[in-house]
Amino acid sequence: MDSIAILDFGSQYAQIIARRVRESNVYCELFPWDAAQEKIFSINPKGFILSGGPKSVYEENAPFIQNFIFDSGLPILGICYGMQALTHALGGKVNPSSEREYGFAEIELINGRGEVISPEGRKTLPLLSSLSTVWMSHGDKVTQLPQGFISLAKSENSPYAAMGNLEKKYFGVQFHPEVHHTKNGIALIKHFVVDICNVNPSWTPNSIIDESVKKIRQQVGDNKVLAAVSGGVDSSVAAALVHKAIGDQLICMFVDTGLLRHNEGAEVASAFRDGLGAELITIDASDEFLASLSGITDPEQKRKVVGEKFIRIFERESKRLGSDVKFLVQGTIYPDVVESSASKSSKSEKIKTHHNVGGLPEDMSFELVEPLRMLFKDEVRLVGEALGLNENLVWRQPFPGPGLTVRCLGEITRERVARLRAADKILQDELLSAGFLGKHGKTSQAFMVLLPVKSVGVMGDGRTYQEAVAIRAVTTDDFMTADWARLPYDLLAKVSSRIVNEVEGINRVVYDVTSKPPATIEWE
Repeated sequence: MDSIAILDFGSQYAQIIARRVRESNVYCELFPWDAAQEKIFSINPKGFILSGGPKSVYEENAPFIQNFIFDSGLPILGICYGMQALTHALGGKVNPSSEREYGFAEIELINGRGEVISPEGRKTLPLLSSLSTVWMSHGDKVTQLPQGFISLAKSENSPYAAMGNLEKKYFGVQFHPEVHHTKNGIALIKHFVVDICNVNPSWTPNSIIDESVKKIRQQVGDNKVLAAVSGGVDSSVAAALVHKAIGDQLICMFVDTGLLRHNEGAEVASAFRDGLGAELITIDASDEFLASLSGITDPEQKRKVVGEKFIRIFERESKRLGSDVKFLVQGTIYPDVVESSASKSSKSEKIKTHHNVGGLPEDMSFELVEPLRMLFKDEVRLVGEALGLNENLVWRQPFPGPGLTVRCLGEITRERVARLRAADKILQDELLSAGFLGKHGKTSQAFMVLLPVKSVGVMGDGRTYQEAVAIRAVTTDDFMTADWARLPYDLLAKVSSRIVNEVEGINRVVYDVTSKPPATIEWE
């Protein structure tokens, strides 16, 4: 399959570039800028996109474009730092700007330029014709173009807001077309990868399923495979994908951690036994998990405890099955991998450890099967629909692997978890009734967070001193960035009133109005 290689120079938007390419039905992968040639070319790229980054190209040890990228003769699109790195490598000049550009800017095409020619020689839509308002985020600027380049656009503070070498099909834009702030920026990316790089847009749910089935069969052979299902979208779709590949070789195991949402166990059993027709084993391990978490308040430690406990239970229970289970299916998705990244080769800052990426014990006896590892959340849902999973399961609210552990801030006790579960059930019921949940709902993720904070209240003319909960509701396309949902005041008031009246131990409800970034979606 043809693809696009994205070279990450440290941009906070690098993963969003990948998402935009995927939206064009083109497969891509994100690589560190200094990745080995063999690794990058293993995906058969038909072009390169160079991300932005926090450095200046003239700094000592600044990231640079490796020579084999140019030697390939393939098209290149440089974005922000990527444009500056392209300029610097090919003999142009980049200098600090006296007027930095952060935020919205207007660009003006130079003499209507921007039209490019496809590899077959046919004319295509102008690369920049649909753009005017763009999103800038840079302190340096190109002051002299490399030989063979022409200016395609300018802004008030950037004489070369876009440039191109039409013969070599090298292009650079100083702005960020990947973010939604740049209107029609996605069209620019699609035009580059499809028309200029001549990639067949064949990355679809059905093609993902076909490719995954081949890889799963090749990896596991005739061995039995254990799938850890939590009721969340990711683990459910991963299990369904593996079941399609190997059928009865798959055994699904649902572990009741005592940290689940209301009625989670019954819903999971129905989805897998009735909907998927897969073997499902249910293990009640709530006492074990709660005992292991006793006294632990650090969020990273919580995740590691949960991750290791899951594995130990799977190892123990797999032996009781009477067969040698060598493989474990997990619903790891691309944002999990990105946010858990902490290796020296990664250009992304570690945000937090996901229990199914960085929280697993090194000495576990399983080999992991992760069919969703390179997919974004919305791609996972489309694959789930194509597999025929129930819509209610595919479009349910995302739920973290460690469960309510990371939504119950502070000490984990059975009483506090029950309090949080009851409050969350009220929120979910009211959001569903108001049309904010489901496939066509107005929120992407919404849940309650129990805070390790007590405040004074008054109930029935008496003083109370009880815990507070926070409502977290966001809207997002890819879960890499998110905005807080503008829930109606009347809806918030109803949720708040029900919680403080119906849930014992809570006397205050607050609403989180922080976007991602700077916050994450989950509180821990």
